[in-house]
Amino acid sequence: MTPDWAPAFDAVPRAAFLPDLMWPHSMATGRNVAVDKRQDPERWQEYADSNDPIVTQWDDGRHDGPEPGKSFSSSSSMTSLVFSMLADLGVQSGQRVLEIGSGTGWNAALLAHRLGAANVVTVEVDGTVAAQAQKSLDRFGLPVEVVHGDGFLGYAKRAPYDRIIATCGLRKVPFAWVEQSAPGAVILVPWGTYYGPGEATARLVVDEDRHSASGPFTRPVAFMRMRSQRSVWPRHDEYVPAGAMDAADISYTSLTEEELCGGAGGFDVVPFALGLRVPDVAQTADRKRDGKRAVWFYGLSDKSWAVAVFRDDQEQAKVYQSGPRRLWNEAEAAHRWWVDQGRPGFHRFGLTVYQDGEWPWLDTPDHLVRDTDSP
Repeated sequence: MTPDWAPAFDAVPRAAFLPDLMWPHSMATGRNVAVDKRQDPERWQEYADSNDPIVTQWDDGRHDGPEPGKSFSSSSSMTSLVFSMLADLGVQSGQRVLEIGSGTGWNAALLAHRLGAANVVTVEVDGTVAAQAQKSLDRFGLPVEVVHGDGFLGYAKRAPYDRIIATCGLRKVPFAWVEQSAPGAVILVPWGTYYGPGEATARLVVDEDRHSASGPFTRPVAFMRMRSQRSVWPRHDEYVPAGAMDAADISYTSLTEEELCGGAGGFDVVPFALGLRVPDVAQTADRKRDGKRAVWFYGLSDKSWAVAVFRDDQEQAKVYQSGPRRLWNEAEAAHRWWVDQGRPGFHRFGLTVYQDGEWPWLDTPDHLVRDTDSP
């Protein structure tokens, strides 16, 4: 903890913004367990003071009961991640901040303690979550304005902002955020591609004319998607109907499963980098059975598909692909490109956002990761 943020974290405990019933998430096992303050206050407090992410809502509020739901839809992030992102944001006294994704209200409270409640506004798409965040902030004595609305639109009423921070994952950064920023403002946003769940925080600086915002990625993260940008996963049978494998083009690759997919844990740079290079493609891996795993690729703009079948007892994987795009060829070429560039990590990549789109780059904004006429 750095000296500039330590007083806020000391004065504004996460426990003050957590509901009585919550579901801490284990990063090691990927499982959630219900903890109720009314039944086990000591255990509840232990989790509240931990570095674990804590789910506070399931299934957009349709979930009822103590057992975990199907999909978490609101949470309190790991304390270490909250601090790291606030440190990346780089706020200064007197600055005005827009937060996208109120959640429990804790992040907004930390900003308000540092900058004053009048200088912070937070937008939350879920009405129930927004109301609870407002209640918690008011009760704690930091009455930040909580707006129930679509954060993709920003909040023009309080613009311009010196800092904008998103606490949800995006696949497209709205240009409205750039337009509502002051020249030189910082926009910190978790961003990734549709290739996979991997994403990283982009620290974008708005140019003096507010025609663009550009900057490097700072760290790998994993956030719930902005609700308007949630993916609808491709239906396998619509891409690969019965008999499609027999008609597909067949080849072989010496790439290994680990080289293609990266290590375990979801924070490896390989799928992130490949996603930058291979746009509009979703990639997923089957569960490994009997030493065999299939890694699938689905085109999101057409019905192109590919699969590489890895077997522990074979040095080469068999590849099937079909459709207008040669998705395996693109993925394999993207991996060669990443190796040729010196296997760059997250910090060497960056993003520039314009009114008509956004472009990832390597090392400098002039070195685009992909051609402007890419699919």
